[in-house]
Amino acid sequence: MTERERSRPLDPFPGSPHAHGPASGTRTRIDRIEAVIHRDVGRGMAPVFQAARGGLWRAARALAAAEAPRIGLITGFFVPGGDPPAAETDGPAGAALLVRGFAGAGVRCRLATDAACESACRVALDQAGAEATPIDAVAPEEPVDAVIERWRQDGIDWVIAIERCGPGADGRPRNMRGTDISAHTAPLDRLFSAALWQTIAIGDGGNELGMGSVPRPVIADNVPVGEAIGCVVPADHLIAAGVSHWGAYAVLAALALLRPDWAAAMLAGLDPDLDSAVIDAMVRDGPVVDGVTLRREQTIDAMDMAVHREVMAAVRSVCVSPNNR
Repeated sequence: MTERERSRPLDPFPGSPHAHGPASGTRTRIDRIEAVIHRDVGRGMAPVFQAARGGLWRAARALAAAEAPRIGLITGFFVPGGDPPAAETDGPAGAALLVRGFAGAGVRCRLATDAACESACRVALDQAGAEATPIDAVAPEEPVDAVIERWRQDGIDWVIAIERCGPGADGRPRNMRGTDISAHTAPLDRLFSAALWQTIAIGDGGNELGMGSVPRPVIADNVPVGEAIGCVVPADHLIAAGVSHWGAYAVLAALALLRPDWAAAMLAGLDPDLDSAVIDAMVRDGPVVDGVTLRREQTIDAMDMAVHREVMAAVRSVCVSPNNR
């Protein structure tokens, strides 16, 4: 099978957002899932959610239409002010859940991250049962050409970035506080934008890869220090969420609805015990820190796992409950 044949869409889920019948019902449920993750947690993201509305449907529908995709994931957000300085909990954990779902569906994946975030990503993948997933770790200032070629040769045709800091208008990646973290951040935005694959981005603060798809004033005028941190790198499909980790939940649920042959595998990734186990392992062995509190603890964006369990349960309910059809 040629690359073009392998990536050729299946039946492309006929129907627009205004269609009637099964396609319309699925769209409605996926939009409801998106509404669950469009919860502003105090970052001024409501206007971004409005600008990105429908992104979950568009991303999942396009990916589900690929017969045999091969997926590269990009994640890792180093927190130099953490205690200790380490990768953030948000990002690698969601990537691990996604890889768990994809691997169960027979979809090959690999992951790219910063050298400083490699250990956290490895722990997350291993705990999720994705030990065979290769990691391409890149140091700051290291060219990404070799990784681009490796992904090309491996047949990667979809790339998903989750909670991955990207460059602002001045070319520098900044965290939510406006701090320049380019000294700790590999130029993986060039991998994301290599124009060899379709791209999906998941972000929650305006400074992540993919946020360049949102009109710049939406971030600059509403997100704290948005003018400085707003990422200028767009994506083919942007999924905005209150917490990027919730975006992983949403993608798994949407794909379960759109691809019945993948449903069991995707729902296996929507396991609250697995979710907590991944975070526990990362905190213990990564190490990782919460990007908001800066502490080494079992939280994501200053919220303990009970909050994330509630969000996962709400997402899963829309996906599996007969009353949500």
